[in-house]
Amino acid sequence: MPSQPEGQKLPDPYALPDAVNQGDQGGQPKNFSVYLHVPYCRVRCGYCDFNTYTNLTMGPGANAGDYPQTLAAEARLVAGAMQRAGLSLPPASTVFIGGGTPTMLAAKDLAAMVDTVAQTWGLSDDVEITTEANPETVDAPYLQALASAGFTRVSFGMQSAVPAVLKTLDRTHTPARVPQVVAWAKQAGLQTSVDLIYGSPGESLADWRLSLEAAVAMEPDHISAYALVIEPGTKMWGQVRRGELPMPSDDDEASKYELADQLLKDAGYNWYEISNWARPGYQCRHNQAYWRQDTFWWGLGPGAHSYLGAARLWNTKHPLAWANQINSGQIPVAGWEHLGASERATEVVMLAVRTRAGLDIDQLRQLREDKGAGLSQVVAKLIATGLIEPRQALAGRVVLTLSGRLLADGVTSQLLGW
Repeated sequence: MPSQPEGQKLPDPYALPDAVNQGDQGGQPKNFSVYLHVPYCRVRCGYCDFNTYTNLTMGPGANAGDYPQTLAAEARLVAGAMQRAGLSLPPASTVFIGGGTPTMLAAKDLAAMVDTVAQTWGLSDDVEITTEANPETVDAPYLQALASAGFTRVSFGMQSAVPAVLKTLDRTHTPARVPQVVAWAKQAGLQTSVDLIYGSPGESLADWRLSLEAAVAMEPDHISAYALVIEPGTKMWGQVRRGELPMPSDDDEASKYELADQLLKDAGYNWYEISNWARPGYQCRHNQAYWRQDTFWWGLGPGAHSYLGAARLWNTKHPLAWANQINSGQIPVAGWEHLGASERATEVVMLAVRTRAGLDIDQLRQLREDKGAGLSQVVAKLIATGLIEPRQALAGRVVLTLSGRLLADGVTSQLLGW
């Protein structure tokens, strides 16, 4: 599990830093989103480096049964601190429950967590409410209960349709379970998404094609496909270091990405971010909130991150330490950093370049420290090397080609003049 970033401590454990009222928009966001982290899992997958725990009885406030109440107490503390800082409490336009495995909790608990957001900040009239789900932890009544509680989307962790690949990933569900739960979710009136992972050790191109075709056959509204990254400290990292599993190759993952883009495009799914495809009108608005840079968000739960004004903040990671801070009346923020103009410019470019909407070249010219000197040559070079769309560039936007998506970090570096 990765360590938390280094940062400053809150000057007052009961108050937010002054930076929440600074930045381009000050502390008043155009839009506001809320992320809710559920840290519990039945089994910790070998590749996972998220903030997750298989112990559901860690102590008062951190037990799974106490979790919705502790989260509600955190929300009250945060809202009070926002108001004392002079910030408004705007209604949430999106709510996303992630983990871990949120559906380790009862549907009524997830509903209570959404109600906490509604009671604390309010919900916009067209709010998008999503939860992640493990296919083995939900059934038709559970999904109907979510729909009745106001949820609009559910994202299933499919990962693969190949049993051997699922076994390598330590996933506990069977391939046949996924189409069943997707069908139940549709019957409940929920939008559906499935998450896939490519590049698992031992996965062939034929395996990956089978997984893509199985996902498309379910006709979900949205499909995500992520390249496997084997993080230091994970079980899989140890297996690779000991020679028990092969390290995935960049060329293999590139071939699999190209196959995914072609098959998904042929099936009517359009890419809108490097790892995400959707039918028209079914993009995940919560994810877009992170990429568009016109939205602030607060993350509730152990290890959750938040962004207000010119401040990025992150919570205490361990659920018991997190709960103890809340029970003592403290905001459970472990650290924060001030985002200056240079850091903000870097984030704007890095995130916008990953999206199909791309980046406005005039905006980029204003963001570059050299005031745009040499930018025309950089853009011309990116066109010549086939990394950005020529017509879009002539119209004033940087939009990646398929080749550019495979080399997005390098494009970003060139655009920023690194």
